Amino acid sequence: MATVMLDAGHGGYDNGASFNGRREKDDTLNLTLAVGNILENRGVDVLYTRTTDIYQSPAQKARIANESDADYFISIHRNSSTSPDMYSGVQTLVYDNSGIPAVFAENINNELAKTGFKNIGVEERKNLAVLRRTKMPAALVEAGFINTEADNNIFDLKFPEVAQAIANGIIETVSGADVAGNETNGYWVEIGLFRHYENAKNLAQNLQADGIDSIIVPNNNNHYGVYHGVYDDYNKVEAANRAIFNKGYETRIVQRSI
Repeated sequence: MATVMLDAGHGGYDNGASFNGRREKDDTLNLTLAVGNILENRGVDVLYTRTTDIYQSPAQKARIANESDADYFISIHRNSSTSPDMYSGVQTLVYDNSGIPAVFAENINNELAKTGFKNIGVEERKNLAVLRRTKMPAALVEAGFINTEADNNIFDLKFPEVAQAIANGIIETVSGADVAGNETNGYWVEIGLFRHYENAKNLAQNLQADGIDSIIVPNNNNHYGVYHGVYDDYNKVEAANRAIFNKGYETRIVQRSI
């Protein structure tokens, strides 16, 4: 399965946002480690920019990711507003709201909404170094507002569910796996297989522009597959395959084993 780099936002002398003694850097580290533990238990290879309270500049975080063998980058933060209880909800930031980052953002937001957070959507941010400088698909999750009581209640009282939600969103994006943990076979539509990641990324972005959800999955032969699915019913995957083919893509149906 893919390798995911998790980044706990802020750290060291950079507390991030603070409210009534609560510090963003602490919330993000605790949540990042919990998400990583879930991913590792599900067979995902996980790397971290930090696992302790140390400072790294955003540019350093991006460099750590780029110098690793990570396929994806997720940075975890808490949001804040100018006044307490002004806003609430989860939001995921991307450099460009298309392709795999867009799928990441939607999946994570949708899963977090199941825990009780309001989903306030996806937003492009061109000025964030961890999104602008990372070479792999990247997203920055704002796990509720740190100065909103309702969001902190969800974060604290449903902490395991919040961590599970982010992990589920990641797993859905990088593998299309059954987040309930069921081992099952299924079918998906293979649309391309590439030696170079950038070629797979370009295809995924084209598919996204055409309204076709897709994922990029590295295989054991150092290639990157671009897939749509997964389907348990062959008739459904056959219909999806035909629809994508009719849009001008080369496709084939392949069986997938988890």
